[in-house]
Amino acid sequence: MSFSSLLIMRHEMLLLVLILLLIAGEIFIPKHKKSSLVHLAIFLFGIHTAVGFLPADTETLFGGSFRTNDMIHLFKNILNVGVLILLLQSADWITDKLIGAEKGTEFFILLFSSLLGMYFMISAGDFLMFYIGLELSTLPVAALVAFDAGKRKSSEAGVKMILSAALASGISLFGISLLYAATGSIYFDVMAISMTSSSLSILGFVLFFAGLGFKISLAPFHFWTADVYEGAPIPVASFLSVISKGAAVFILLILMFTVMRPLIDAWQNMLYAIAILTMTIGNIFALRQKNMKRFLAYSSIAQAGFILLGLIAGTQLGASSIIYFVLIYIFSNLAVFGVVQAISNKTGLEHMDDYNGFYRTNPMLSLIMLLGLFSLAGIPPAAGFFGKFFLYTAAASEGYYLLVFLAVVNVTISLYYYLIVLRAMFIRTNDHPIPYFKNSLYMRLGLALTVIGILAIGMYSPIYEYIHSISSLLN
Repeated sequence: MSFSSLLIMRHEMLLLVLILLLIAGEIFIPKHKKSSLVHLAIFLFGIHTAVGFLPADTETLFGGSFRTNDMIHLFKNILNVGVLILLLQSADWITDKLIGAEKGTEFFILLFSSLLGMYFMISAGDFLMFYIGLELSTLPVAALVAFDAGKRKSSEAGVKMILSAALASGISLFGISLLYAATGSIYFDVMAISMTSSSLSILGFVLFFAGLGFKISLAPFHFWTADVYEGAPIPVASFLSVISKGAAVFILLILMFTVMRPLIDAWQNMLYAIAILTMTIGNIFALRQKNMKRFLAYSSIAQAGFILLGLIAGTQLGASSIIYFVLIYIFSNLAVFGVVQAISNKTGLEHMDDYNGFYRTNPMLSLIMLLGLFSLAGIPPAAGFFGKFFLYTAAASEGYYLLVFLAVVNVTISLYYYLIVLRAMFIRTNDHPIPYFKNSLYMRLGLALTVIGILAIGMYSPIYEYIHSISSLLN
């Protein structure tokens, strides 16, 4: 492999070097100074994130198995920014809970290994590289879900995660084998040319889609989500809800708009039903939740249904709307998860009723929660309004007016349950509210980045214009 090849794979190579440096730090840093690993990991990943924004060329490696272009680099950079914010928000938890138990380095290695798998999955040029990336991104997360080994719910969530992931992976692999039988190749470019609307191809696609539907938490592949989020540590639930889902959406977008485009008449009808089912189930079940992690789990399911509005359009506008929405979703969801984690770190409380009167003691965190929930609900001027607006526009431009109407109805439902949280924080009283507490510099920086992202992305139109320009690479 030449040096130029290393530059093409700079995201992957830098992240691998980062993992090796953390392993060396675990070996050579004395036990009483192990907390410095948190600072080291955040600093190195910050450099890794910054390097990712350097200009890159369109290239392929390994006979077409690995490919990269401006759009793929943007996908990886979006994931990097999300992970960096997550690390900042999780620094206190890692220092307090994991470093003393000598599990801090393992957490970083598993997290970065999963991210590395997502890189390979997004850059895949054939289904072999895709499947290797899919497995590498999934298996470490199953270990992370069960990281609170002393808690029964965490262990139970880990078991549910690995069993569900194994079933989804097997179904997806079987679908890939049928697609190979129908086209005679596993390379995306060749399959896009050879794909026909045969019964074998459609069956293969349905099975393959089921596997990715599990990763994105689309109904009816969502049953694991709430239990796993509730049992997992909050940083891991946040990673699953934001980073893992974002990566799966990106690779699904690539494959649906390229390899599976010849089957568009079949998958548009299927996505129509799944979008309605996912939005409705996510919103209805979110109404009943009192645990904040379960609440956010069903909220993320509903948000996944909205993403399908752009996918079903099958146009450049739909593609750019999905990318833009995922970018906004990452900042919005991390803002909400960040506040939930800040409260949990200081008090251990995760029940919605515990938030009664929270604004009177912690007004800044309450306002950040308000901004994040408003963005998820799609209320201006938060960026989430523009994300949903472009998704509606993409679906309506292709004549899916009924679907857009049902999406608007679901947004109204989601606004109600988001306001339940805000009512608890701003209106309800509590004789013993959560006392005022001051967050660490890392947590404040992580939350500040989410606020900047929510406000800036919606108001700074060149971001969407750039996304729209590079989404033409899918055509």
